[in-house]
Amino acid sequence: MKALVTGGAGFIGSHLCGRLLEMGWDVTVIDDLSTGRLSNIKQILDNQHFRFIEGSVRDAQVMEELASECDVIFHLAAAVGVQLIVDRPVHTIETNIHGTEVVLEIANRFKKRVLLASTSEVYGKNERVPFLEDDDTLWGSTRFSRWSYACSKAIDEFLAFAYHDQFGLDVVIARIFNTIGPRQVGQYGMVVPRFIQWALKNEPVLIYGDGRQSRCFAYVGDVADGLIGLISDDKAAGRGYNIGSDEDITIEGLADLVIAKTGSRSEKRFVPYKQAYGKEIDDMLRRVPSLERIREQIGYEPKVNLERTLEIIIDYFKEINE
Repeated sequence: MKALVTGGAGFIGSHLCGRLLEMGWDVTVIDDLSTGRLSNIKQILDNQHFRFIEGSVRDAQVMEELASECDVIFHLAAAVGVQLIVDRPVHTIETNIHGTEVVLEIANRFKKRVLLASTSEVYGKNERVPFLEDDDTLWGSTRFSRWSYACSKAIDEFLAFAYHDQFGLDVVIARIFNTIGPRQVGQYGMVVPRFIQWALKNEPVLIYGDGRQSRCFAYVGDVADGLIGLISDDKAAGRGYNIGSDEDITIEGLADLVIAKTGSRSEKRFVPYKQAYGKEIDDMLRRVPSLERIREQIGYEPKVNLERTLEIIIDYFKEINE
């Protein structure tokens, strides 16, 4: 099998590429390196079954050539991270919507199977948990730029479903919940790498808000396997699937666990959102996915729990900081 992975030099994308290569696939990556990094794929750059193209998914000419050569497309390229979304809302909207327009139009032309990576953000402030794939969404005011990401990914989903319904495009949507693991960076607002790096340095662990908001954190290897399972299933097309972990923890509880796992002397400090981001942002208290649909479809099950995942990430940061 030949896979084209957009955003393949990113955190999740790089792990997905590694897994595909282990399974004997040929893999081509296109990434503009705006948030992805060559260091994420350095261990596979010399693999004879791997090819890296530095470029944008919005470049229709390049995408047409690459899509014509592959069997399936994993569309992961997107602007992600709360900090990036707050700082660069125009970039977020243009990258997510126009990039997906190009990918779906070309995939439809060549009749290529597509996996569209979406996000738990599309559920917005829905308070019903666990989130079911067909639940209503509830977003905040358009004055809060963080919702531009949720809206842009929802438009991506609408477009994907439209291509499936109108043209029969073989497309499946994966709503990815908080994913963590080695190679993830904290500069765009990802909480786990920031907590671990602060704790390893015995610096204050900064908790944005009151710390009572909870999230479910999944190991990136489990998520990569789930993405492959979805695109490999002939009957998964035309539906959206939650993917991640369904065991939640408060952000303050996560900070406590990281401090304990690292044996750190760090103290917890609570930082108001306005101070952290330079403006008020809208947040949601609890986000838990229902995994029933993906379990029934491909037998997906998270295998690596949060404590073990944190140990893996802590070891990773200790190694690169030596």
